[in-house]
Amino acid sequence: MTDYFIESIAAYDARFPLPPGAGTDSVHSNSEYSLGVTLLASQQRLSGTGITLALGEGNRLICEAIEMLARPLVGMPIEELMADFGQVSRMLSDDPSLRWLGPHKGVVHLALASITNACFDLWAKSRQVPLWKLLLDLTPEEVVRLLDLSYLEDVLGEIDALELLRGEMGGRSGRMGILKTGYPGYDTSVGWIAYEDAKVRELTARAIENGFKAFKLKVGSAEESRDLRRAEMLRSAIGNGAALMFDANQRWNLPTAIRMCRKLGEYAPLWIEEPTHPDDIHAHLVLAGEIAPTRIAAGEHISNRILFKNFMQAGALHYVQADCTRLAGVSEYLTVSFLAKRLGFPVVPHVGDMGQLHQHLVLFNHIALGHEVLFLEHIPHLRKHFVFPANVRDGYYETPQQPGASCDLKVTAGEPEVRTVVS
Repeated sequence: MTDYFIESIAAYDARFPLPPGAGTDSVHSNSEYSLGVTLLASQQRLSGTGITLALGEGNRLICEAIEMLARPLVGMPIEELMADFGQVSRMLSDDPSLRWLGPHKGVVHLALASITNACFDLWAKSRQVPLWKLLLDLTPEEVVRLLDLSYLEDVLGEIDALELLRGEMGGRSGRMGILKTGYPGYDTSVGWIAYEDAKVRELTARAIENGFKAFKLKVGSAEESRDLRRAEMLRSAIGNGAALMFDANQRWNLPTAIRMCRKLGEYAPLWIEEPTHPDDIHAHLVLAGEIAPTRIAAGEHISNRILFKNFMQAGALHYVQADCTRLAGVSEYLTVSFLAKRLGFPVVPHVGDMGQLHQHLVLFNHIALGHEVLFLEHIPHLRKHFVFPANVRDGYYETPQQPGASCDLKVTAGEPEVRTVVS
């Protein structure tokens, strides 16, 4: 096996304006998806691509943080780097200057996500396998060395993680069928908040034709009656047999969340997502009791494994929406998946990567950790910009076969600007 060295690092600011109304929610109204991209160049023109999601101007700050954080990786062989990546991740996140800006959240953590995802992509490419296969082929000891379990030792230590993996080994063969059937998706793009009712109905009908059986609607409108009307409309359109989710994107304070979640609960949602401020664990806990049996999903803006631990220990959510572009990349995503399995919570990722990278990770979650097969969010708006876009057929993500983590972007002249950092 050739050991590839990281010869140079580049960051670029990739921005993609969306069609009117696409990508909008109750808080974020600008239709521009942006990716803070890390490129790790190696010999024989092999490179690793990592991405994290932003919504416009802040993307340049992420790219500047990538430039600063990634410097220690130059010259390192990828096999050596990944042999103990949990320690590498801890070292990078605890940079003595940049840690002050978090710690473990915000711009610096988003930059670390991009860098980490690039490392995993380069590693899988160097072994000439898709990321899901690379992860499944690792020994339990090798997987656990990818994780930074610091501050989780009271719940999940190395021995716990190893026992969890080893305990699921016997059932792996019975779960391998997911590689043939594909992983079920749910459609977020039918229900952006700026879409008129006719647009929602049109897109929903098309999604049903394409095999989807689960759908999400953005709520948190200035007029509460609009949310309720649209909720009734979408439930009628998809029927009682399909799954319906609502997403408030943090819009409501606790009293409003209690009132609105009770009303929306009449439409039998699988969950209500981000019903209030993402840092307010107590409000989520109170809300969970007030609106039961309606359940809460959160994670799009839960920035690190420690906060996820707190949410789960408090019983303040029901569905863990871990996102490897919000957490510190694949490594911390896996850590949260272990934690969720340990504490008995399902993982349903939020896809700041448009499902490109998470399509690999949900396969590992199910096959290696025994997580229940639920849904993987589907947002198609950047599909044409990826070299190997995620394929969804009849509502299911097809298992990716190309080496790597499916993050490579098509780069055309002038879009985006590439800045070489170290070479």
